[in-house]
Amino acid sequence: MKKILFSAITGLLLFFISCSDKEDDNGDSGKAKKNIESLQAVAKAFETGDVGKIDEVVAADFVDHTDRGDIGRDSLKAMITMMHKAMPDLKFNTVKELADDDYAAVWYKLTGTSDGSMGMPKGPFEMNTIDMVRFKDGKAVEHWSFGEMRDVMKTMSGMAQPQPATEQK
Repeated sequence: MKKILFSAITGLLLFFISCSDKEDDNGDSGKAKKNIESLQAVAKAFETGDVGKIDEVVAADFVDHTDRGDIGRDSLKAMITMMHKAMPDLKFNTVKELADDDYAAVWYKLTGTSDGSMGMPKGPFEMNTIDMVRFKDGKAVEHWSFGEMRDVMKTMSGMAQPQPATEQK
């Protein structure tokens, strides 16, 4: 009887230890949860213009793959500051977040009002974007962003559009 009781208690103890803090109620590991928190910190920096926490969540050798070429952490901070000045009411509304130990992805609905200084027409805008971030040692090391082309075109519709070439005969 003692052997059976000891085996049952040992089995239960091992079960609770294995479930203790590896995953939360959503099945996310601690690393995945930290990756989501890092994404949220960067979004907050864009909304507030405060880059003070960026070094805590973005690695020194960070690479942001943009349409203008790859930029680093210092350029990211400069972009955050510039965007906040041009769009002080910018909001990152999270539609969905997904993460594992190495990557996090988030679908944002961006809203705000542009002052017209960053290549966007002056006035309100709404745009969907999906951001993918790779993490290493708890910090973001790479970032890719994908905008919904329909939203990009709608946002840019206030700008002068190229006219189609006329056929010459």
